[in-house]
Amino acid sequence: MPGAAAVPGARTSKPMKRLLYLILITGTLALAAGKIEVTADKLQDQIRGGLLGHIIGDLNGLKHENKYFAEPGNVQSYVPELPEGAWTDDDTDVEWIYILEMQRANTLLIAPPRIAELWKRHINRRIWCSHLYLRQILDIGIEPPLTGSVHLNPWAEFNLSAQFVSESWGHIAPGMPRTAARIGTHYLHVSIDGEPIQSTQLFAAMIATAFVTGDIDKIVDAGVAATDPKSDMHKIVLDVRKWHRQNPQDWRATRKLIQQTWSVGNRTADINGVKLNGASAVAALLYGQGDFVETVRHAFNFGFDADNNAATAGAIVGVIKGHKWMMGQGWNIKDVFRNTSRDNMPMDETITSFGDRLIALAERVITEHGGAKITKSGKTVYRIQTEDAANIERLPDPGRQFTALEAKLKPEIEKAIASDAATPQQQARAAYLAICLDLAPKLKQTYPQQWAKAIEALSGYSKLMQALFFQASTPAGDKLREKAVAAGLRKPEKREKFS
Repeated sequence: MPGAAAVPGARTSKPMKRLLYLILITGTLALAAGKIEVTADKLQDQIRGGLLGHIIGDLNGLKHENKYFAEPGNVQSYVPELPEGAWTDDDTDVEWIYILEMQRANTLLIAPPRIAELWKRHINRRIWCSHLYLRQILDIGIEPPLTGSVHLNPWAEFNLSAQFVSESWGHIAPGMPRTAARIGTHYLHVSIDGEPIQSTQLFAAMIATAFVTGDIDKIVDAGVAATDPKSDMHKIVLDVRKWHRQNPQDWRATRKLIQQTWSVGNRTADINGVKLNGASAVAALLYGQGDFVETVRHAFNFGFDADNNAATAGAIVGVIKGHKWMMGQGWNIKDVFRNTSRDNMPMDETITSFGDRLIALAERVITEHGGAKITKSGKTVYRIQTEDAANIERLPDPGRQFTALEAKLKPEIEKAIASDAATPQQQARAAYLAICLDLAPKLKQTYPQQWAKAIEALSGYSKLMQALFFQASTPAGDKLREKAVAAGLRKPEKREKFS
């Protein structure tokens, strides 16, 4: 009878014994109506395991990064290690900045103007591709999510940050793949849009799902459900599963099919894009079969941006295995998270304290999404309202997107160009947006003197000029440079190094 008190001396039925045994061993109890109960010890162990798997895959994978393109790698054996501890890398430290601010501001979704401030204060070096580019257009007053628009950022249509800034959102939304995807898309629109947003939803959902099942196929199912069926990322995962079934013992055959089928024909976009890398991360999970070492080793060998793929796959298996299991393998792991790249950020972080932050945020996500933190039989337990995975952001139509953006921004662009009171930053912003949105020819003709001043103001942002003319070797970058030159911008005389 529900709620009945235990009778002293009463015998426990066999089904009840099995239930108690299950809770004791797994730390998880499934309830009705999509709810589960997980002991705090179990959930925290999973979060810490996911973080450690993420970090190990990233940092152990750096020596394989961009090394294997035409042919796969040949790593025969591998032992995870961090003998000097971890250090900041863009696969982990962009999320780290957001996580600290989420704690400080007591919010899960930081407002875009504040995100812009965080980037300016903390992210000024050791950034590449879309991150490097968006950092420069922030300086002329373009804020998120415009910084991640495919029409303003020439990296945004394919960039891999969609995947390598996705893991933490799964860690803080255990069992809630839709919530993980919503948080992820909020932060990833800073740097990407279009197809890459499907990648963010794919991997955030997979990591969130790994908290409630260790079955790799079910985890991949969640990723498929999280993507738009019309997207390439959806089709890519289906292809990889098919090729794995056809070649269960031959990962090289699958790798060859991935490259032949899903290469976009541009090496930069291939190595730095979500398609080959996303396929490789999923393939590593399928061939790794839940074994952490084998999963990460396969991610190395599939190549392309191998550290990223090892980080994502490692995060998923790390959640499944848990921190205690990982630390019990005899691997040399030092509890350090050394800040080597982010300005005005803590210098005394550890892997443990990073994990503490994720755990605190996960508790907030759980309680804000229908769950609770309770005490049962003297133990702290999280009651989680679980979710089925589903696509929460469809693939947009680029043409309609462009038309809508042009209509929205045209009045303020023209106002800034025509006004003699506009600041140099406002002029630069207006000129850049006009070039991107094909408004430059008419504005140049209508306001010739003011346009010349706006172009001069834009030219004064030397780092943006470097990024535009030397750091955007993409098809979209080529088109943007043509429009920029036609509008009156000049290519800098020499290429400068970014820190």
